[in-house]
Amino acid sequence: MPVSESLSTLLYELAMANRIVAHEGVLDAFGHVSIRHPSNPSRYFLSRSRSPELVEVADIYEFDLDSQPVVTPKQAMYSERVIHGEIYKARPDVMAVCHHHAPSILSYCITGEKPVAVYHLGAVIGTDPPFWDQHDEFGDTNMLVQKPEEGASLARALGNHSWVLMRRHGATVVSTNLRELVFRTIYGARNAEYQTQAKLIGKVNALTPGETKMAGTLPLQPNTTSRAWEYWSTRLAKRGAMPAQSAKRATAKRSAAKRSAPKKKSGGKKR
Repeated sequence: MPVSESLSTLLYELAMANRIVAHEGVLDAFGHVSIRHPSNPSRYFLSRSRSPELVEVADIYEFDLDSQPVVTPKQAMYSERVIHGEIYKARPDVMAVCHHHAPSILSYCITGEKPVAVYHLGAVIGTDPPFWDQHDEFGDTNMLVQKPEEGASLARALGNHSWVLMRRHGATVVSTNLRELVFRTIYGARNAEYQTQAKLIGKVNALTPGETKMAGTLPLQPNTTSRAWEYWSTRLAKRGAMPAQSAKRATAKRSAAKRSAPKKKSGGKKR
């Protein structure tokens, strides 16, 4: 069964989102972006294990919420994909997830000091973002979130927030759609950068809770996110780093293979 044109376009935008967030300095060789299936909330899409700036549509697999691929993969998968599956389980409202280790955010993950919104676009982090310490529940680990129970613990710490900081690891960001997620991820990292720079000059004057709440609605405005998306995608195109256009029009065989594969007949001799 061929994938619909709308789903094909969404998967292409997922490949773009990985590349944009990498091109803007938030993702590097590691980290990942996913989207929930638009018509099947018990599934989500995520690339195979690959550097985000190289992700193509052909790299994207469909997963159930236990983070098992729907079609047996031929390549290695991200070991931390349970981050996505467990958050989608816990938060029906979440349609897109990004996990990253942006340098600007890591300073806060290391020190334990929480970032605050210091300018209007930085309000995307919200007020008092939670801080998850994996050691509290699981003791010494390799710091990766690989077990379902670890992903579920992270999802509980996230709660109803749009961000969760991870002790000496990075951050996980969620949103109600992919473009809004990219906006929140990039400007959240920028906010942390500006907060740190401001500390070198003097006292940090954060937005008030009311200002943070009101300015935090900016990415909910379609014109805001579309304007930013156009800017970032144009920068990506000028660099010659867009995903292959042919992949956008191709059928996503992996996501449809299980549904379209003919049923095996029982009995009979093997030839």
